Amino acid sequence: MDGKATTETGHKQSLSVSQLVELVCELKGTVGELRQSVSDLKQTVRAQQQTIDELQVEKDRLKQQLRERDGQHPTQRLADEYSLKAEDKRAGGQRRKKQKSPRRGRRTTEEKLALADRHEDVFPEDVPPDVCTLHLSRVVWRIENGQAVLVAYHVYHGPGGEVPTIPGTLGRSEYGIEIYLALTFTVFITRLSMDKVCQQLEFFWGLKLAKSQADALLNRLAREWEPEFDTLCTLLANSAVVHADETGWSINSVWAFLSEQVRIIVFGVHKDGATLATLLPKDRFGGVLVSDDAAVYRGFTLAQKCWAHLIRKAIKLTLLQPGNLEYRTFLTGLLELYRKACRLKQDRRLKPSTREQKVLSLENDLWALCGSRFKDDTPPATDAERDFVNLVNELLRLMEAEELFTFVTHPAVPGTNNESERTLRDAANDRKTGRTSKTLRGARRRTVLTSVLESLRLSLPSFTLAHVLEEVTTWLTSGRSRFRQLLEAHNLPPPEHSPLDALLPATAD
Repeated sequence: MDGKATTETGHKQSLSVSQLVELVCELKGTVGELRQSVSDLKQTVRAQQQTIDELQVEKDRLKQQLRERDGQHPTQRLADEYSLKAEDKRAGGQRRKKQKSPRRGRRTTEEKLALADRHEDVFPEDVPPDVCTLHLSRVVWRIENGQAVLVAYHVYHGPGGEVPTIPGTLGRSEYGIEIYLALTFTVFITRLSMDKVCQQLEFFWGLKLAKSQADALLNRLAREWEPEFDTLCTLLANSAVVHADETGWSINSVWAFLSEQVRIIVFGVHKDGATLATLLPKDRFGGVLVSDDAAVYRGFTLAQKCWAHLIRKAIKLTLLQPGNLEYRTFLTGLLELYRKACRLKQDRRLKPSTREQKVLSLENDLWALCGSRFKDDTPPATDAERDFVNLVNELLRLMEAEELFTFVTHPAVPGTNNESERTLRDAANDRKTGRTSKTLRGARRRTVLTSVLESLRLSLPSFTLAHVLEEVTTWLTSGRSRFRQLLEAHNLPPPEHSPLDALLPATAD
């Protein structure tokens, strides 16, 4: 019995040792796995540390770029050309060779004279032709009776060296001023592409004009009219009422300034206070500025904010929540208040002192309309409610700044800024369809030509080619434009510095 018990006890002890050995093996395997895990984690940490170091280097590089670009406009890079040809040039690709024309070189003067439809002599004024000597001969394309005609002009100089100019031409140009004007109008006013304009000139007038020639003519006329643009800027700064509005464009922004005398549309400029100060310096402009409530227009002595913007905001609230009685009542009251102000503006019987009293009555009505919501400090629960509170605060702020009812005390001032908004409508459509200038040089050219033509539209009895041609021909003869005469009539000095060069430097391409 004792022997049997001893045998069973030894068997149990041998099993326990076996289990211990197995357990030790398992522990060794676990330790190996842990060591492998630690090794993997160390490798992961090293890889992450390397990534952190690389990100730190990238962070430092981006910070340096931000410091270098501090103060620069985010779209300044768009001043570079971004056409397919420019991209191929930047990439260093081979440009496709142009097919050579069968004709080599330019035509000689003798060849051009042989092609002329008629010849005409030009003598100095008040000099007998028999004492004059031939100075030069030049051919010029003119439009006569609806057709292109090549005229050979033979220019004679007098005994004292007097050299006349070919009538209706710019310097040594081979195209009449009427072609310049027609080209400018169709490209920048009716906004046809250069290719279509060249097709029209050939179809209607029989004038074959290459696209490169049309581009050169526009550049030439823009250079000739740059002093006129600076004169327009001086007239604008001395106007009684100026409408101003702006919108985005392919290069920065486009800005419209309209007065009773001039229209200036500036393309490719920044939408900031520096641009506004260049054209309307606050220390010199003493008129009324009609605009929306953008921050850049604040700080002028006399201003009229656009009621159309304010009313549209109220209409939007009623469209968002048609069942909200408070919004509907507010819109009705705001419309009635504006209509009442318009009736007072048109009442010619009112004296200036009476108009000021009427404005006080209008302000009391506006306070009654907005006061209950203005005094309510309840936080807005919805986005529409927040917009409503902002509109109320905007109205009362403009009323306190005396920028809501200026059109009542100054009857020549409108209550809305719709005219300048309509002026920018075509520019906005050009932006949407990609029909804008791609460089600052093109924006400068468009600015000059568009502004001069649109200003002529205001002053001429009829805006037709015949009237514009008559006006510009007078400029060429007398050397003084209509705008320069207007500047002298108001005893205004010419600008000391060119606003055009300040806004769009000529060296920028």
